[in-house]
Amino acid sequence: MKRLVAFVCALALVLGLCASLAETADGVEETPAAETSQTPQPTAPESSLAPEATSASPLQYGDQGDNVTLIQRRLSELGYYSGSISGNFLDGTRAAVRSFQGDYGLEETGVVDGRTEALILSADYRTLAYGDDGDAVQRLQEKLIELGYLSAEATGKYRGATETAVKAFQEHNGLDDSGKADVETQVLLFSGSALAKGASPTPTPDPETDLGDINDVVVANDGDVTQDSAYTRSLSRGSQGEEVKQVQTRLTELGFFDGPISGNYMNQTVAAVKAFQTHNGLESDGITGPDTWNMMFNSDEVLDTSATPRPTPEPTPVPYAVTVDVKNQVTTVYGLNENGEYTEVVRQMICSTGTVSTPSDVGEWVTNGRRARWAYFPQFGSHAQYWTRINENIAFHSVIYNRVDYDAMSVKSYNMLGSRASHGCVRLLVSDAKWVYENIREGVTVTITEDLPEDEELRMAVKQPALNSSRNGPVTTPTPTATPTYISDGMPPQPFRRLQRGSEGEDVFWLQMKLKELGYYTGTVTGGYYKGTTNAVKAFQRDNGLDADGIAGTATLNKLYADILAVNTPTPEPTPVTTPHPDNR
Repeated sequence: MKRLVAFVCALALVLGLCASLAETADGVEETPAAETSQTPQPTAPESSLAPEATSASPLQYGDQGDNVTLIQRRLSELGYYSGSISGNFLDGTRAAVRSFQGDYGLEETGVVDGRTEALILSADYRTLAYGDDGDAVQRLQEKLIELGYLSAEATGKYRGATETAVKAFQEHNGLDDSGKADVETQVLLFSGSALAKGASPTPTPDPETDLGDINDVVVANDGDVTQDSAYTRSLSRGSQGEEVKQVQTRLTELGFFDGPISGNYMNQTVAAVKAFQTHNGLESDGITGPDTWNMMFNSDEVLDTSATPRPTPEPTPVPYAVTVDVKNQVTTVYGLNENGEYTEVVRQMICSTGTVSTPSDVGEWVTNGRRARWAYFPQFGSHAQYWTRINENIAFHSVIYNRVDYDAMSVKSYNMLGSRASHGCVRLLVSDAKWVYENIREGVTVTITEDLPEDEELRMAVKQPALNSSRNGPVTTPTPTATPTYISDGMPPQPFRRLQRGSEGEDVFWLQMKLKELGYYTGTVTGGYYKGTTNAVKAFQRDNGLDADGIAGTATLNKLYADILAVNTPTPEPTPVTTPHPDNR
């Protein structure tokens, strides 16, 4: 477990997620970590990161200046660059950047974008291989000697004995035994959690049941129920340990497995698990997750090979889809309409996505159900509530906390909601993060996009409430208000009042709906009068010969609702003329 925890701690730094650069003054930056289901990419400890030195735009071939000088100096220190520190980004610098990007698992563009720059400034390692010399090799040898893998002296020369020692270390610590001391190998070697020669590995814990997990997410008070044979972690191809032996033994008892009880989860075990899952009506993926484990060990309804197979249940439609609107900093949850399409707005929430230099991952992602009640980001000593994974890099979670304490929320993190402020994660109000944690489970598509139009009405509608300084939380917990009823041919709210920027209410809602029907308003109908409504009113006024000031006064409203007013304005009854009766003259 220790080696995996340490390795993925390093991986989290490569991805540089979820920490607001603006938070550095508070010391509460955040970095959630990645899943081990993806190929991990290591990096160096956060302590060497200097975010204030990062440039505002990518550095590339032909650029000049102090930022280029800084990059050259760091690449030189790491052994990637051997040219002069000139401040000129030319062929040698580009080649060094590409080499660095290759070692750290980035696309080898030769361009220093925000992520590459942050890694260059924070990295401690470069790949070492047979034939290399120098202090970095000597440090490597000293560590290998300390852990019992190298018996020769630390000469600073990477030759046959060193290569053999590196291979032995890699093999014992579950790495590719190439004999090359790549960045991944060195991160683990120097992490303090590397296995010494002859030491036994310990099982990897699961985030839902242990205080620490492979994602560096600390989970507290998650309310898990201890079962007859408690599920502890997901097992898949390559897993090892006592839990694997348990699975192999149980599958043998049920008639699905006839291989050795080795504790190694390889092809034969994967095939047996798939057969068990199919026979018991589960999704057949060959992975022993919580559903498979509980059916195997904790269910009275488990079927062995002699029983009639259970039919696979009809899949239940995923109830939600989520869109994260980076331009407006709003997260919208959609539910299914009667046609099975995600068009019904269920919830809209103010958020903070990644900064321009450390953006959130644009694209479509499908959640895998991973979540944690409290998350701990060890690189920055900060915490957050209600962590819900989006992909291997980022997650939804609450604003930042300085410690696991409801009164320890970072005020700066709260106030920055509505602006790009993280290293990629999507920060939310605590109440919104809790809703996501409770409702967004496995299989939900999360779309992160920067392409939606500007919508000030929407931003203002979800704006966070003021803070109550006495308890470090919102003055009031935001609650949705009932949507006014709009009738296309109905009488609008009376009497008319002057509507302008900042106006709110049912009459603004009607105004927006009417303008949307007429094709003038394209924003979100919120009942709040801001930039989008002002522009729509101006366009309507211009087309109807009115003063285009963007203010919906009486003249504008009368013109807008002219057809309704004409139908619904009662015609005065005529006064009857009385003709005197002849007898009464």
